[in-house]
Amino acid sequence: MSIGNAPDGNSPEDDRPSPPASDGPSIGRTLHQARVDAGLTVEEVSNSTRVRVPIVHAIEEDDFSRCGGDVYARGHVRTLARAVGLDPSALVAQYDAENGGRPAPTPAGPMFEAERIRPERRRPNWTAAMVAAIVAVVGFVGFTLFGRGDGGGTQHVAEGPAPSRSAPQAPKPVKPKPTPAASDSAIAAVPRDKVTVKLTAVDDKSWISAKARDGKLLFDGLLLKGDTKTFQDDERLDLILGNAGAIELFVNGKKVEDEFATGQVERLSYTKGDPQVG
Repeated sequence: MSIGNAPDGNSPEDDRPSPPASDGPSIGRTLHQARVDAGLTVEEVSNSTRVRVPIVHAIEEDDFSRCGGDVYARGHVRTLARAVGLDPSALVAQYDAENGGRPAPTPAGPMFEAERIRPERRRPNWTAAMVAAIVAVVGFVGFTLFGRGDGGGTQHVAEGPAPSRSAPQAPKPVKPKPTPAASDSAIAAVPRDKVTVKLTAVDDKSWISAKARDGKLLFDGLLLKGDTKTFQDDERLDLILGNAGAIELFVNGKKVEDEFATGQVERLSYTKGDPQVG
């Protein structure tokens, strides 16, 4: 069976615009050569960066279609460059120059947001309604029977003076408790024999992944705006922030002041010492 070509005789892939040629080697060729010079295999680079092996192969062949967009392609290029000992800013600038400039920030949520399960509607509880109706009928009949005298007439009950009702007292105003200012006590409350990381989605939602030192996955999902997650491990925590600019980060009780861009993917590691970017 033959495969038809486009009307002009070329395959559809020939119509895709090719990136502008640069004076030096391509991004993929540069990463490949640096990896070989460093004596690293693709599997070793994948394990250290958590970028899957097929994506590492594709990037070294200058195929960025498997990265999921320009934002994630730039993040992968930056991560792989660091892993093989290259200056990530130069390769990211080359990627921007070959792909129409730096992309506008886009929220990372739509790529990772899981489909929410709609709660099943509850059916009306007819049994409870019937029981309530029967109780009401029985109560009405009993009230009617006991309300009648022996001669069949209505029994009158003497009415006493209506009790005086005192005016309701206004509730005493509750004084709000003063909010303690941030101090060194917050840092002192963090266990010194563990590494503690607190993440808060401040400006927007962000997909995050957190792993312990032994590789155990602690969390992998979407952190909505206003949500907070706290993780602890005896030695080290490894993080991936899908939209790092939206996250407020505290490590061992200290706020990390690194300025992450909106839509930027960051891979970080922290230990029991002072917060240091991994």
